[in-house]
Amino acid sequence: MRYRAVFFDAGGTLIDPHPTFTELLATTLTEEGHAVSPAQVVDGLPAVADVFLQAAKDRELWTTSDERSRRFWGRFYRLLLGGLGIPEGEIARLTGRLYAVFTDPNNYHLIPDAPPVLDKLHDAGAVLGLVSNFEAWLERLLEHLDVARYFPVRVISGIEGVEKPDPAIFRIALLRAEVPAADAVYVGDNPVFDALPAEEAGMAAVIVDRSNRYPEYDGTRIESLDELPGVLEL
Repeated sequence: MRYRAVFFDAGGTLIDPHPTFTELLATTLTEEGHAVSPAQVVDGLPAVADVFLQAAKDRELWTTSDERSRRFWGRFYRLLLGGLGIPEGEIARLTGRLYAVFTDPNNYHLIPDAPPVLDKLHDAGAVLGLVSNFEAWLERLLEHLDVARYFPVRVISGIEGVEKPDPAIFRIALLRAEVPAADAVYVGDNPVFDALPAEEAGMAAVIVDRSNRYPEYDGTRIESLDELPGVLEL
């Protein structure tokens, strides 16, 4: 195998809301009396496209406390719900409801192409790690999904106090794994938050782009984690 260590992003790479973010959000709103379809949610996503980038530019560190997390997600949901035509008087109540739904481990699953690849890499003797922008409750989610055992190295922004795209979070992972950057690869789903800062830290990078969101990305891009062992020459 080309690399001694393989680090993964969590959300969107290994783990997703179940059945999907759009379906779960639409179902929740419909249960709360506002009939919204998954397609409508997809159409509303451009309104929140820059929320994560702006938070990074402002060094908001939104994962690092419950208060910051609630404030960040409240802003995210308010923008999204406003674009969906939800009445202003209902938005405050619904943002609280959505926050509860999307912080419940029971509403998440492993993306189906993830477990076989984790097994292959583990059996091959690779050092596996997780580097994620996520609140501290990701630890609980990993246990719930029975995947914490795969990752002896876990660097979670909500615990460490540093968030991607700051390359410092990748350097923490390398130090803990005791692996030089040249012997490590990072697998994520976003060029800006995953590939570019990992490369700045000296690592190789792979983007898993299941929905063909980044056709212009000129680095290593795969459509499924099924392709990862081949890319890593395993």
